[in-house]
Amino acid sequence: MDIRVLRYIRYASIGLIALLVFASLAVGLGWLQSGQRQSATLSGDGPKIAAFNLIDQKNTQVSEKDIVGKPAVLFFGFGYCPDVCPTTLADLTGWLGRLGSDADRLGVFFVTVDPERDTPDELAKYLSSFDSRIRGLTGAPDQIAALGKSLGVYYAKVQTGNGSYTMDHTSSMFLLDAQGRIVGTIPYGENKDEALAKLRQLAAL
Repeated sequence: MDIRVLRYIRYASIGLIALLVFASLAVGLGWLQSGQRQSATLSGDGPKIAAFNLIDQKNTQVSEKDIVGKPAVLFFGFGYCPDVCPTTLADLTGWLGRLGSDADRLGVFFVTVDPERDTPDELAKYLSSFDSRIRGLTGAPDQIAALGKSLGVYYAKVQTGNGSYTMDHTSSMFLLDAQGRIVGTIPYGENKDEALAKLRQLAAL
């Protein structure tokens, strides 16, 4: 066979393979982007927050009535948390800043699961490093338990020796509509753009 024909066949084959690879990547990218858009969609008629009575870092009484009425973000953690809590609150601070004026449409709450140590004064010090719109909630353990249980939050004290302890707890943020029902979550470590998209949707509810 003529060498020029062989070269043509070889180059055509290479071109066809490259085209197939490109098409596969395009389809894969489209699927990933579609999956991301779907995962960032808030929906559902989840559990509703229970009645409770707590206080914030300014010693102001807070109940479920202060959450219901506009979309809200709730995160359960504690001030002595070494990594998950400060990282989450720092991320949340950044997202609220990127939301601009839309952030004012949200109620944002950090609920301590360690009221023994997280007094209002301690919460005020701790939250001073983050967005000022984040309200810290503390108070009677049974009131925190009632609120947490209604949203399916897990937390438990873990002894670490020498009289010290830490807290295991659910690390996701809970997104609530204006009726106090869960419409989505932001898991710890979620893609930052997806998380921001969820918050934008939440603010628009």
